[in-house]
Amino acid sequence: MGAAFQDFQRDFARHLRDPHHVARPAGLPERRTAVYRELVFNNLCGFVDRCFPVCRSVLGEARWRRLCRTFVRDWPLHTPWFREIPREFVRYLAEARIARPLPAWFAELAHYEWAELAVDVIDTPVPPADPDGDLMARPVVLNPALMNLVYAWPVQRIGPDYRPRKQQPTRLLVYRTAGGEVRFSEINPVTARLLALLAGGTLSGAAAIGQLAGELQHPDPGRLQDFGRLLLLDLQQQGIVLGVAP
Repeated sequence: MGAAFQDFQRDFARHLRDPHHVARPAGLPERRTAVYRELVFNNLCGFVDRCFPVCRSVLGEARWRRLCRTFVRDWPLHTPWFREIPREFVRYLAEARIARPLPAWFAELAHYEWAELAVDVIDTPVPPADPDGDLMARPVVLNPALMNLVYAWPVQRIGPDYRPRKQQPTRLLVYRTAGGEVRFSEINPVTARLLALLAGGTLSGAAAIGQLAGELQHPDPGRLQDFGRLLLLDLQQQGIVLGVAP
């Protein structure tokens, strides 16, 4: 492949990404080039549209289209996988300098919407677990298709009829059930920390709750152990805890 053809490809790609500021390469007919422009933009943004319906609705169609246009124009997309485009959009919102200001909570809202797709498509083996074992006595096994998330804003409530003005720390679990359904669960900081301690797969329920009691300087560690036992059983019923290591 000659250098001239490679230069042509780069020029054509730059035009497709930013047709308003980069002229099409010489010799290309406008009508055919327009077809490519629409295909590139519509295909890329189609994946974004489907993954972020709430983001789209709160911005409005015109503003959303401008945001998609700047994403295609400004963000380097190196992934060959279409399903990774929404993840890159989340990175764009979090890392890029976007000229037109967005709501302070917008990047977190996008991450929250993307998390559903991320958990749905994650390809991870299910570890062996004994569902009937003692969760307090043996290492606890968590569902591997699980995200333990913390946000500064109540992202699960944001929509066309609600746009928060003040931050409200929010902790959410996003997980995939054995039947393939993606679910969301709002949790408190104590549950979030307990799951973080158990994520390593080496601690029993009693050991993790004991460490948590020390971190909290809880005045009645025994009572916390009783509460933790019930919490672990509830998490197991939801499919967040799978059981214990065999």
